[in-house]
Amino acid sequence: MSTTRSDDGSRLPGADVENQPTSAVHGVACIRDYLPRIPTGAGVYRMMNRRGDVLYVGKAKSLCKRVTSYTNLTRQSNRIRRMVNETTAMEFVSTHTEAEALLLESDLIKRYAPRYNILLRDDKSFPAILVTADHAFPQVLKHRGARKRKGQYFGPFASVWAVNETLAFLQRVFLLRTCTDNVFENRTRPCLLYQIKRCSAPCVGRIRADDYAALVRQAHDFLAGKSHDIQQQLADDMQKASERLEFEIAAQYRDRIQALARIQSHRDMRLGDTRPTDVIAIFQTGGQSCVQVFFFRGGNNYGNRAYYPSHAGEAEAGDVLEAFIGQFYVRVQPPSRLLISESVPNQVVLEQALTLRAGHGRKVCITMPQRGEKRVLVDAALVNAREALGRRMAESASQRRLLEGLAEKLSLDGAPERIEIYDNSHVSGRDAVGAMVVAGPEGLVRQAYRKFTIRKARPVSSAAGTGGLGDRDQATYTAGDDYGMMREVLTRRFSRALREDPNRENGQWPDLLLIDGGKGQLGVAREVLEDLGVDDIAVVSVAKGPNRNAGREIIHGTQGPPISLKRRDPVLYFIQRLRDEAHRFAIGAHRGRRGKATHKSALDEIPGIGAARKRALLHHFGAVSAIEQAGKRDLEAVEGISDAIAERVYAWFHPEE
Repeated sequence: MSTTRSDDGSRLPGADVENQPTSAVHGVACIRDYLPRIPTGAGVYRMMNRRGDVLYVGKAKSLCKRVTSYTNLTRQSNRIRRMVNETTAMEFVSTHTEAEALLLESDLIKRYAPRYNILLRDDKSFPAILVTADHAFPQVLKHRGARKRKGQYFGPFASVWAVNETLAFLQRVFLLRTCTDNVFENRTRPCLLYQIKRCSAPCVGRIRADDYAALVRQAHDFLAGKSHDIQQQLADDMQKASERLEFEIAAQYRDRIQALARIQSHRDMRLGDTRPTDVIAIFQTGGQSCVQVFFFRGGNNYGNRAYYPSHAGEAEAGDVLEAFIGQFYVRVQPPSRLLISESVPNQVVLEQALTLRAGHGRKVCITMPQRGEKRVLVDAALVNAREALGRRMAESASQRRLLEGLAEKLSLDGAPERIEIYDNSHVSGRDAVGAMVVAGPEGLVRQAYRKFTIRKARPVSSAAGTGGLGDRDQATYTAGDDYGMMREVLTRRFSRALREDPNRENGQWPDLLLIDGGKGQLGVAREVLEDLGVDDIAVVSVAKGPNRNAGREIIHGTQGPPISLKRRDPVLYFIQRLRDEAHRFAIGAHRGRRGKATHKSALDEIPGIGAARKRALLHHFGAVSAIEQAGKRDLEAVEGISDAIAERVYAWFHPEE
């Protein structure tokens, strides 16, 4: 149902997606149908195609005016014209202000990833440092995720490496504990960290509570940017200890001062004030963009990270930067200040939206410095953005040359845009997993990787009671039936593709399948595609050479006889990397599944045996092996086990009877 919604979520008159007339498929007519019912105030609109996929999410101060502009295609770019022509339905959400519309737009873009929006595709969260406040002797910890534990959080840090470096420094200078509360309560003597002067050992009373609290306050001050004050205080304490002739204590203060000086000397990029600040710079060339984000907290540089938003080649730097900021701070708490390298079209609205996102009455301001210390930081971020984009484009060019070389060696019609590599992993048929790895012009596409739990694979010779189903499973593979496993994986993959994207409009169909195996696996792959009516995907298999030596692989499936590439051929190295990546991913998936299986019991496989009955049986008999050997009357004697359940358990372990 395509609906127009008010800000409270109630539905206003709209049009059903299913009931759109055929003429409305051509966009402009569809949009005109909505015009009489579109709200005039601020809000967000969504444009969708005939399958209900969201093509574009936009915000507007006046929804009616903005949507009306799409009916005049002569004033639109080719990209917008294509989008309008695909539009068959729209949805609208009214908001009180344009700032609220911007926040909602960013949320919806993150949720739907529309193909015509500028997209930030990196969803990695940022680590932080937590100084706990739920114990008399607080811990200092690395933290990622929801901030639910009581304490003070410092960050975000650009990488785990930056957090680890800071934690190591905090241990050297402030001697705060990192052990868990359980370990803390049960220590009887100091641990190794105390011996190497990385902890003050509060667990065994080597430091008084008030002295430890003073160390915690110093760590807070350091993370808040007051390192100069701490250094001065340590110098005073060292002098007083020397005057009292406590030279060993004075040496400890000296070591802490030196460690503090070292960490300061390594931070070549610093901000004069301690106001939380993010420095964001964008560089564009060749229709691509790189955005560099530097995090400054307490005046200290907490690291940087590069992003490569997906957008049309003609997108302006300011538009890309505005879209990036809106989406980036959907999942990251905005700081008090953003320093940017390019002006953005709607800066005032963006500031209002980030202020709403920040909450707690904190105002967020965005500035584009022209001179001074802040401009130096922005220029440094811009240099990093330019260099990062240059490296990425060089890697893309190298990847493109490899794809073209692969097409030449395999006699393909052109360089493949999407390669899918398949492999299976199991131990004697147990815990079998299939893996799909994807590569393209930009390298490995990790968000497209897929794992397939092999549904029918079970070792047919499993002993009763060991967790294998044996001949009780309705359909099984033999322990080494790699062909059957590969058939299942490929059938499931392409049956779903035919069902969800029969017209191949979403870019999820491969140009080349690379199968780890020999002629047998190749034959299975071709049979599956033929059975499904897919006849335009190239398929090759890569078999290990004699004695399974790397560098002597044999490639089946090319036009003519199998081929072997020269040992130093870059295309061979490329194929090996793809094959090894699929192998690594498959083994990782298999180990994860096998790890879970080790915590399962044979009782888990019996229908009707839940947690309570399983617990009752184990408490009564003590072990699964004893349950296997128990008779029906013994089983019936267990509390909570009825005659019917006892019969079922007995039959499970004694199928021959």
